[in-house]
Amino acid sequence: MLTLPIKKKWFDMILSGEKKEEYREIKPYYSRRFFSLFDVVDVYKGVLINPFEENPKREIMFRNGYRKNSPSFIARCTLSIGMGKEEWGAEPGEEYFVLTVKEILNA
Repeated sequence: MLTLPIKKKWFDMILSGEKKEEYREIKPYYSRRFFSLFDVVDVYKGVLINPFEENPKREIMFRNGYRKNSPSFIARCTLSIGMGKEEWGAEPGEEYFVLTVKEILNA
């Protein structure tokens, strides 16, 4: 399971249901992790997912901090590439990996 650290503000907003997306920069570090987890076949100005699965949901652990005992939750998410919302931490005009939270499994 992929574990992503997240700041307390965003952690709390996702848990409350106020924030529905988490953003990560489009860099090789995240490309390798997300493409492996989501079975990505190809990428060019968007994400082409394995054709046998339409918009697959994968489980990701979000952790508020880096320690194993830091507060965390597991969520089912989908992956896309796009512009994020400024009120949720995105920079204007920047494209990101967008993890859309579909369901929180435990908190």
